[in-house]
Amino acid sequence: MKKPDLILDIAGVLATNFSPLFWHYLSTTYDVQYEELLKFRKGVREKLWTGEMTEQAFWENLQRQVPNLHIEAAKEQLLSMITPLPAVEEIPGWSEIANIHLLSNHRLEWIEHILIPIQEYLTSVTISAAVGACKPGISIYEKTQTYLRNNGILLFVDDQEKNLIGAAELGWDTLLADEQGKWTEKVSSLLNQ
Repeated sequence: MKKPDLILDIAGVLATNFSPLFWHYLSTTYDVQYEELLKFRKGVREKLWTGEMTEQAFWENLQRQVPNLHIEAAKEQLLSMITPLPAVEEIPGWSEIANIHLLSNHRLEWIEHILIPIQEYLTSVTISAAVGACKPGISIYEKTQTYLRNNGILLFVDDQEKNLIGAAELGWDTLLADEQGKWTEKVSSLLNQ
């Protein structure tokens, strides 16, 4: 039997989004205007997610924005905010009936603790900072497409509607992940047909 391809985002799908919690934390802890931090985030977003900016450069740039920032404490705080969502528990079962692929705008350093426990169940992992492209740009979807088994059925799940567009352009079926995690029931139902 041919297995379908299930492509999952990480933040908001398998793990919590650290933003906006992290930026609120910085704002209150270091007495910095939240809006200024959002401006900073917007300015570094693409460079950070595509790997053009190293993690170290991110922290150094952030420290220029927040002069009294304790980098190690902030890093620990950021990592503590990235926790597994219940959908992670579905991965072993889903992997028995589908090829599981991850496609995410992220930094590997920040999500390794999420990936390590499930890596044996994954067919491929495409992390934006490692491949030099980020969603919603089409090239990151094309990179992931090279790993797909083309067995006729493929489904991409993301928590941001704008990120579903590139997948749909390539002919992938898409599903918007809801915050309550009800999307997992839809995936299980589709995979068990």
